[in-house]
Amino acid sequence: MPVSIPASAQAPDTVYAGCYITSIHNIDFKDKEYTADLWLWLKYRNRKFDFLQNLEIPQAKSVSRSFATIDTSGERVYLLMKLQCIMKDTWKIENFPFDKQKLRFSIENSQFDSRVLIFVADTLGKHFDPRFTLRGWRIDSLNITTGTRIYETTFGDAAVAVPHTEYSNYKVRLQINRDAMGLFWKMFLGMYVAFLIAYMCLYIHTDNIDSRFGLSVGALFAVVGNKYIVDSSLPESTSFTLVDTLHGITLFFIFIVMMCNSYTLRMVKQERPSRARRFDRVSAAVVLVCYLLLNGYFIYNATRN
Repeated sequence: MPVSIPASAQAPDTVYAGCYITSIHNIDFKDKEYTADLWLWLKYRNRKFDFLQNLEIPQAKSVSRSFATIDTSGERVYLLMKLQCIMKDTWKIENFPFDKQKLRFSIENSQFDSRVLIFVADTLGKHFDPRFTLRGWRIDSLNITTGTRIYETTFGDAAVAVPHTEYSNYKVRLQINRDAMGLFWKMFLGMYVAFLIAYMCLYIHTDNIDSRFGLSVGALFAVVGNKYIVDSSLPESTSFTLVDTLHGITLFFIFIVMMCNSYTLRMVKQERPSRARRFDRVSAAVVLVCYLLLNGYFIYNATRN
């Protein structure tokens, strides 16, 4: 961003800004980006403002302008542009796939700071096309605000003593909610099938104790493989997510099943088969109830948050 222009003694000029989003697509969850098509219009009196050359979109990876028209016949300059922006953003994946995301879009003028130019939101009418849909998402709300963004730098201008610059900005925040149930079963069905295979071991007759351990170990590796597949579609995160929680619970309960099998084997070796069968029935009920309750609790919390 270039160096700010020194402020005059007059009050800053006002720029009325508005937008109309026609499409949001190519949401890339792993690379943390999406594409937005929108109309942007600006109305202002100061003819020194050149938004065709000095429009700044801070979070944009790339911006292409397919159309622009400017009307200078009246007291105010009226500028209308059609933009396509590839935006970079951060995703909250703690509750994935029951997540809610906020898509942010903001503009600034890279030539004039807030002492010279301030944005005011043009809030008349709608701000997105209700006919466009996001596959797998629902549009929850759209919020438009204006404010000031602070840069603790002089941008290399030796005439500025304090590294502090403020630029007025116009901000759009679109909240979208994921349609999660289909994706949830698509990603976690293999994990639950693996758990049920391990859980069935508690109903296998004690004469086939080797089969019990073989199925449990196979289920354990299936859950680990399922977690790697799910993680490959998510951005890197240092936080413990719902995906980690559900896979961790499943691995822990498969380990519990293997411990129950070991205890059953011990009782069989001690020639107490009736006690071993009773232990299998009780442990099967306890394991299933606890597993379902824990899964229900964490999934419910994720949907509520």
